[in-house]
Amino acid sequence: MTSRRRTTRSGSTRSRRCSSRRASAPRRRYVVADFAAGDQVRTTRFDPPHHCRLPRYVRGAAGTVIEQQGSHPLADDRARGIPAEPEPVYTVRFLARELFGSGDHGVTVDIWESHLSPMKGQDR
Repeated sequence: MTSRRRTTRSGSTRSRRCSSRRASAPRRRYVVADFAAGDQVRTTRFDPPHHCRLPRYVRGAAGTVIEQQGSHPLADDRARGIPAEPEPVYTVRFLARELFGSGDHGVTVDIWESHLSPMKGQDR
């Protein structure tokens, strides 16, 4: 006797488990943020061989932390099926002229903490 494949209510066959389940890992309950609103930061400058949530136009740029958005697993790792610990995510404001060479407005981007470093006095 052969077993029938399980189906959904609509009659279609069930799909494989979601990759996010494979990428899950025990989570830290509390994550300490390294930056606060008003802190001057610089984004990392790198070009990984895989997809990265840090937009190219802000790589290596200086900006100001506006606020913290909570702690979330690094999407870069989750997309590749790697277990990711939650880390703080910040809204960072960049001057348009810093990013594009001209403009008098600001651009805000949500960035994971591992893509940021504190500004040193000579970098400002």
